[in-house]
Amino acid sequence: MAVSKPDLEDFSVYSHLSDDELLQIAVERSLSDKYIHPGSSSSSSSSSSSSSMLSALAPEPRHKSPDQSEHLLQVPPSQIPQPPHFQNCANPPTALSQFLYKASKREFSHLQSIIINGDTKALIDLVRQGSSSLMEPNDEGWIALHEAAYYGQLQCIRILVRADPSSVNKCTLKKETALLLAVYQGEVSCVEFLLKHGANVNAANKERETPLFAACENPNKDIVNLLLMNGAQVNLTCSQGGSALHEACRCGCPKLCQMLLDCGADLKTKNIYNIQPLFVAAQQGQTEVLQLLAKRGADINGQAGDGASPLYEACKNGHILAVQILLDLKADPNRATKSGLLPLHVAVKNNHHGIMLLLIPVTSRVKIRTCGISPLHIAAEKNRNEIMEQLIKSGFDVNTELSDERSRMYEDRRRTALYFSVYNGNLEAVEMLLQAGANPNLDTFNPLLIAVRLAWMDIAELLVKYGADVNAQIFTMPSSFPSAILLSMESPPILKLLLDNGCDARLCFDCTYGLKPHPVIAPSRHPIEELRVNEHLPMRRCIQYCEAISGSSISRISGPIISMLLDYVGHVQLCSRLLKILDSQSDWETIKLKAFPPHPLMQLCRLKIRHHLGIQRLRLLHTLPLPVPLIRFLRYDMQTSLT
Repeated sequence: MAVSKPDLEDFSVYSHLSDDELLQIAVERSLSDKYIHPGSSSSSSSSSSSSSMLSALAPEPRHKSPDQSEHLLQVPPSQIPQPPHFQNCANPPTALSQFLYKASKREFSHLQSIIINGDTKALIDLVRQGSSSLMEPNDEGWIALHEAAYYGQLQCIRILVRADPSSVNKCTLKKETALLLAVYQGEVSCVEFLLKHGANVNAANKERETPLFAACENPNKDIVNLLLMNGAQVNLTCSQGGSALHEACRCGCPKLCQMLLDCGADLKTKNIYNIQPLFVAAQQGQTEVLQLLAKRGADINGQAGDGASPLYEACKNGHILAVQILLDLKADPNRATKSGLLPLHVAVKNNHHGIMLLLIPVTSRVKIRTCGISPLHIAAEKNRNEIMEQLIKSGFDVNTELSDERSRMYEDRRRTALYFSVYNGNLEAVEMLLQAGANPNLDTFNPLLIAVRLAWMDIAELLVKYGADVNAQIFTMPSSFPSAILLSMESPPILKLLLDNGCDARLCFDCTYGLKPHPVIAPSRHPIEELRVNEHLPMRRCIQYCEAISGSSISRISGPIISMLLDYVGHVQLCSRLLKILDSQSDWETIKLKAFPPHPLMQLCRLKIRHHLGIQRLRLLHTLPLPVPLIRFLRYDMQTSLT
């Protein structure tokens, strides 16, 4: 079989690259030392140098995945993409491109050229001459027969085997026989001839991959049939423990699987990851193979080393038909992985809405509680709003908390789905959860503090509307006043929102030192850095408001902030530090007057009424049987007066 000439246009993907880019590709890939073709002659220095350049330009080989074996197919040099044809005005030749072009024009040895071109007459002449080159291995241990099998040259194989029958089972340095190379290339006639002339049907390479394994990895029913008829052992496994049946399941070939099973393939063979063939079929969504294996008695619930079941794997990869078939076959939807997750969890995580709908009716709520994490937590964390809506409609508790173990996985010790959504800034999800009854005050750190610190006004309004604690504290950064005030000082609109809804401003003016001199303020971390739990840090000293507002970052607006706070308090005394702040700018002189008595009677009455109503009922002010202007006054609508 003659090999076609290389098509230089196939390599036009590189035609747009600059000299520097081409050089970078060549250097990087040559350094990676990837295996392209081991059949080059060791006696030719020019072949060796050009092969190095081909390695630099050839595509990267596939790598083995941890859960299923993927094997490198050796690419004949005739199929390797060639460099571009440079003779065109859009891509003029350059010194580097001409160098790459010349270097990648592979030069083969005389023997290789004979075999590649299928020149049987010249090969016969070499045999008659008793040429030592026919049995002389190259650097990779390849002899002429390996080359002939690799290129699918049946007539050359006939000549070489008849000339030296003992060569049929010679191995390369990677323990590849001519039979294995012919199988990898899918050359049926070559495989048949080699088998008839004594090729060892079970000879495996260094990875313990047999010809049958290779024929199933690169599905070829005719070759598999030939190998089985010639005594191939179906249950031999590769270095990763995978069998031919594993590979047939991965490729989704029911007929191959049937052939292997009829010859005694073991359904329960496990690879090094404890994966059985049915698991591979589920992983790849091979529905026909799943049904066949189940009918032949495969373990529907056989778990991998990490505890994943076939159903879990099908759910993870979004194979809805495979999931339906497995459920019909009575696969257990409540079998958790070692990490404690159920198939429903992974379906939600990977946004497989249809699969989630199949799993909800058959998943145990008790089992979910045992897992320590609700699908709602995952939906909230991943911003799966549609899935979250469906879970809520299906009755999942919006106030379910993460277990202690799972909560400790997060620095801020979050517990609720609401916290996840607030943390993500997902307004739609926050509203959905609150409307469904989510309690905004269950987490270690109140979600309101996140919204306040990040100045998310719309989310803060929602949380306050549904009862978030406006006086919540950051326990890792204790203060004598509400932490929300500390976090909102750079956002007056949010500060006003908090104060309107009952945040206790009076605590800001309770200073230990009063009019006495204050100690020097010790530097502290930014408040948002405190929204995490660190058991190794000692408890910090309680910070006072006058210390917090003295920071240089907010000095330009500290006066208006103090003024706003004074609107929400009655008789208070400004400490020496606050007075110093207000004295720093002349136009803040009037702010000090707001703190000195006497206070307006209307202001005192407003505070008294709000105090008697209590924080929880402040948002119901509009329902009181009072004139609208009065209600606006009580609600601190500063655009409205009573006159």
